[in-house]
Amino acid sequence: MELSSSARARRSLVFGGAGLALLPAQQARAGGQIEEPLADAVRSALVASVAELAPPKPHFEQIDERVAYLRWLGEASQRLRPRKAEHQVRVEFLETVWYESRRAGLETALVLGLIQVESGFRKYAISRAGARGYMQVMPFWMRTIGDGDPSRLFHLQTNLRFGCVILRHYLDIERGDLTLALGRYNGSRGRHEYPNMVFGAQRRWDIRVA
Repeated sequence: MELSSSARARRSLVFGGAGLALLPAQQARAGGQIEEPLADAVRSALVASVAELAPPKPHFEQIDERVAYLRWLGEASQRLRPRKAEHQVRVEFLETVWYESRRAGLETALVLGLIQVESGFRKYAISRAGARGYMQVMPFWMRTIGDGDPSRLFHLQTNLRFGCVILRHYLDIERGDLTLALGRYNGSRGRHEYPNMVFGAQRRWDIRVA
């Protein structure tokens, strides 16, 4: 996949409603990201990285890359069908997860596993801690690096953009240690229960295509 020049620039900076429901504890391990002070340079990079949402349309240089993507999309759609019955909704969701995960330099299977654990693929999920949407993003992030409107965290691409950028930020802070980064995302850094749940869910979405 080839990102736009503006997306590549944002990436280089970072990497160096209706139906609202309170999720029962057994249905999610909601993101409890802790608000921490950010250096001005880090804040500016994060602001740039979540700005300018573009439609998640992949571009492939080689036909075999496109064929592999379409095979992945078809298999992932079948696996997601019990959670999202409507075909077009599934496809839009998966296209966006695929785009935003790769834009942030994350494995798509990892992000899908995190979403499964965090929200059970519920767009309008709200945790007891106040985290919102698919990736259970805490509202303070909208004030810190967004436009200040936490209701936008129920927008599909906005939620996935913020969630992926935040996880990438934590991974950078933890010098590539994914277990610690996931713990920080969940507000349980140093404990293994949550990362192990995400890794377990990730295996379900690790789709191999020729």
